[in-house]
Amino acid sequence: MAVELINPDGLPKPEMYRQMSVATGSRLVFLAGQVARDAEGNPVGAGDLAAQVEQAYVNIGTALAGIGGSFDDVAKLTVYVVDWSTDKLPLLGEGVARAAARLGVDPVKPITLLGVAALGEPDLLVEVEATAVVD
Repeated sequence: MAVELINPDGLPKPEMYRQMSVATGSRLVFLAGQVARDAEGNPVGAGDLAAQVEQAYVNIGTALAGIGGSFDDVAKLTVYVVDWSTDKLPLLGEGVARAAARLGVDPVKPITLLGVAALGEPDLLVEVEATAVVD
């Protein structure tokens, strides 16, 4: 495995993410932000944050599979959520859990969560970008 996930001593140990990843693979992958679009570019989950999160995570897994990797190779995620508030956390978690089940992976990664006013298209509620390290 090219990525080891760690919660170092001296820092909080959150359940939903890890504080750090240590990558030792040979290829560094920077994936553009993924949104709720299927392979044909059709919108997925209109107005449904959980469905959009699920699709974005699945798209990350699909992209990495295309180069011989998997979601397990993700070293860091940045998640942009339109009009973020803490009441959206359960929907975010639901979408992540559904994607993890579909992909058969542990979705817990170092993550930065940012609230934004808008994304590139008006129907988008979330965008997720990934950095991965693949052997």
